[in-house]
Amino acid sequence: MKVHCPVCKKEENWENNPFRPFCSDRCKLIDLGEWAMGKRSIPGDHDPTAEEDSARAPKPSKPEGSEE
Repeated sequence: MKVHCPVCKKEENWENNPFRPFCSDRCKLIDLGEWAMGKRSIPGDHDPTAEEDSARAPKPSKPEGSEE
């Protein structure tokens, strides 16, 4: 079966493709970077509790011997 890569639109075999649904590791990493930078997201309702949870998250501890 042939499918189109969601990043570059190149037609690629689905079977025996270790990068599917992408055509290559490069396209897979481009897609991951877009998600990480917020260029892609899953639509949904805004969840105000998510912001509250992150505000209450414990702050990372300082390594021993560090001063401020």
